[in-house]
Order: sequence, then structure tokens, then C-alpha cells
Amino acid sequence: MTLKLHNFFRSSTSTRVRAALNVKGLSYDYIPYVLRDGETRTPEYLRRNPQGLVPTLEFEDGSHLTQSVAIIEWLEETHPEPALLPRDADARARVRALAHMIALDLHPLNNLRVLFYLRDEFGAGEAKQRAWFTHWVTLSFDALETVLADSPETGRYCHGDRPTLADLCLYAQVWNNKRFDIPLDRWPTIARIFAALDQLPAFKKAAPPNQPDAA
Repeated sequence: MTLKLHNFFRSSTSTRVRAALNVKGLSYDYIPYVLRDGETRTPEYLRRNPQGLVPTLEFEDGSHLTQSVAIIEWLEETHPEPALLPRDADARARVRALAHMIALDLHPLNNLRVLFYLRDEFGAGEAKQRAWFTHWVTLSFDALETVLADSPETGRYCHGDRPTLADLCLYAQVWNNKRFDIPLDRWPTIARIFAALDQLPAFKKAAPPNQPDAA
């Protein structure tokens, strides 16, 4: 099975999927795009992904999957080992809740098209965009830190001692935060988990600076 991953090196959603593919031991062709140049708004790309977003996972027959969490769930169902979701239903719900705090609550407020809209429609310069980004990260990470620090189910990683869907989201978001120079000092549990994940080859290989189009 030949997979093509249409993605952008700095995109946190792309980072999630790259890490998931690496954890599953799946090779893929890396297809880079420059989001600021509108490369995902071309008619050709929009036929793959009508939203004009990354990532898009393409199969040999030309079919596609979009939305990072849906792609990761598909990978989990079709390549169940190593598992990214626990077997126990309660544990799976906890992992999904942690992941959704980032993927559904934080990321939609801070992605590139939101920042562009703030700039183009409301005249928000870099300082105001940074303030917006930092505000929503702080609000979300304060809550995430509390959940992780207070739960006996938190282990070396977000849930126990094996990386899960929640760790894919956390790792990618911390890299996204680095673009805005947001330190982790305020969130020691998150910092500890990120440092542990960054030692894993599957995650390290997925990090934005390690991609062929990194600049």
C-alpha cells in the first residue's frame, strides 16, 4: 500500500498524522505545500480536499481521507498495533477527551486561517495575533495541566506509559506553541510529557524542524 501525505511541515494537524504513521510503522510519500502561498487553494488540491486544508492522506486508487483525527482513527482501525487507543472503554474516552481539548477546543481558534482572518478583516498585527494565540493556549493548557497532574491514570505519557492519540495532539500543539515563543514553565506535567515524547523516534521524526520542507 502506497500512501501519500499532503501536508505542511509546520501544521500541527500534519504533525499529528506524521507521528501516527511513524508509530504504526507505515511509510508514505511526503507531499509538501506552502499554506501562505495558497497552494492548497488550487483547483487540483481542492478536488482532493474541498476545505483546502492539510493534511490529506491519499491512497493508490486516488481516494482520500481528510481531517487529522479521522485519519488517525482510520489508522487505528486498519493497523491496530501498536495501539493509539486503550482497549478499555473508559480509558478510550479519557484519551479522546484529552485529545479533543486540543484538537477540537484549542486548535480551531488558533489555526492559520483564523490568524489570517484576524489580520485581514480586523487589522490585527503580529502582536495582537500573538496575544490571541497565547490567550487560547493558556486557557486550554491550564485546564489540560490540571487534568493530567491530578489523574492517577497519567503516566509517562498522557495516559499510562504508551503514547496515545492524546499524545499525538499534545506533541504537535507544543511545537505549534514554539512558533509564538510560549514556554512550558507554567505547565510542568505537559513539559515532562512533551520531553518524553520528543525522545521517541516516531515523534522526533514527525517534528516540524525535521521535515524536508522545513525552513
